[in-house]
Amino acid sequence: MTGVLMVQGTTSDAGKSFLVTALARALSLRGYSVAPFKPQNMALNSAVTAEGGEIGRAQAVQAEAAGIPPSVDMNPVLLKPSTDRKAQVIIHGQVLDNQDAATYQDYKKHALQAVLTSHQRLLEKHQVLLVEGAGSPAEINLREGDIANMGYAEAVDCPVILIADIDRGGVFAHLVGTLELLSESERQRVVSMAIYFDPPLANKIDPPDALIG
Repeated sequence: MTGVLMVQGTTSDAGKSFLVTALARALSLRGYSVAPFKPQNMALNSAVTAEGGEIGRAQAVQAEAAGIPPSVDMNPVLLKPSTDRKAQVIIHGQVLDNQDAATYQDYKKHALQAVLTSHQRLLEKHQVLLVEGAGSPAEINLREGDIANMGYAEAVDCPVILIADIDRGGVFAHLVGTLELLSESERQRVVSMAIYFDPPLANKIDPPDALIG
């Protein structure tokens, strides 16, 4: 097994981080060299890598699940909200500046290059790249210049798993509605769909390995 697999969600907190973590652990236990990757993350909580750079905390956990040290390449673009209109932009672990939405929209073409550089560096070191999307690929106001979901998937030509959280209600509407809002080429990328349920319920499954088997 070699290549790239992306997990996208129908909403924020749909279970993307959990699924990528589980897949990273499962493939690592089977002897594959795996790296997590999130092109763009928006979060105030971050982790510090050995290089002294900041990445999303979820990617640090995913790296631990994969049995490798976290790297700034695992989250090349990190946005840390500073006000309700601005965010601190961190590229490859280092602070660039504070930007509002319009400024960042213009900057995205440069951010994409940072994303693709990290993507290539990780693929040179690992057999499998497990990619986590951000938010939903069907957020119409964010689709132009997208680097976090289908924009990235189209740029690198990778398949996608679409996940939805059953606890939110309307899980099948979330899945079908998301697919309907994608372009035809984007829909063709969705090779599988998953439904996330609360980990306390998952812990009752016997054996627990059934979750990642």
